[in-house]
Amino acid sequence: MQREPPKKKQEKSEKRLFDPTSFGKDLLAGGVAAAVSKTAVAPIERVKLLLQVQASSKQISAEAQYKGMVDCLVRIPHEQGFFSYWRGNLANVIRYFPTQALNFAFKDKYKQLFMSGVNKEKQFWRWFLANLASGGAAGATSLCVVYPLDFARTRLGADIGKVRRRMMMQSGEAERQYKGTLDCFVKIHQHEGINAFFRGAFSNILRGTGGALVLVLYDKIKEFLNIDIGGSSSGD
Repeated sequence: MQREPPKKKQEKSEKRLFDPTSFGKDLLAGGVAAAVSKTAVAPIERVKLLLQVQASSKQISAEAQYKGMVDCLVRIPHEQGFFSYWRGNLANVIRYFPTQALNFAFKDKYKQLFMSGVNKEKQFWRWFLANLASGGAAGATSLCVVYPLDFARTRLGADIGKVRRRMMMQSGEAERQYKGTLDCFVKIHQHEGINAFFRGAFSNILRGTGGALVLVLYDKIKEFLNIDIGGSSSGD
């Protein structure tokens, strides 16, 4: 039986690197898992957000501020309705799909751009910087696309309504600034302009670069400590 030349084998393996069906299944499975996990922890996320912004919020007076996590968890369903625990969660769930798709699409492209011809063993610091740059660039590119969803989620989560009277607050009838995700997008665009959707984006990009730094350093630190992925050191 005639063997295929190594070059042809390499070309075939490169063509199989991206399998649309497999990628679609992984994306769907990851999306469902992300939707379940994000929905499960959404009440805690909302409590965290409200506790962070209440001191500077014009929607809640000083005497009506939450005293802590438990107080916030108890009062939210009474003052804003039970489903208010999940305000902004839809945008958070939707954000997963474009983030994963874009990260997958840009990751290899940036690696080819920054790391072509770089030898890890002989040019470690060049490889280190190129790896950091490619990871940061891929994360920054996807973030620029999905950041408006994150911004809308934060706005929705921080919106507790314009409380006019204490009785209205207790009945859950407070007038909210945003009715939902789409309404939030429309109002932000109308009143603040398109640039408002990217407030704080640069800070998030820097944070993403820090995450890329952790991944780059992991292999080198593991090698320095002489620890295998299995968890045992070579000296055992």
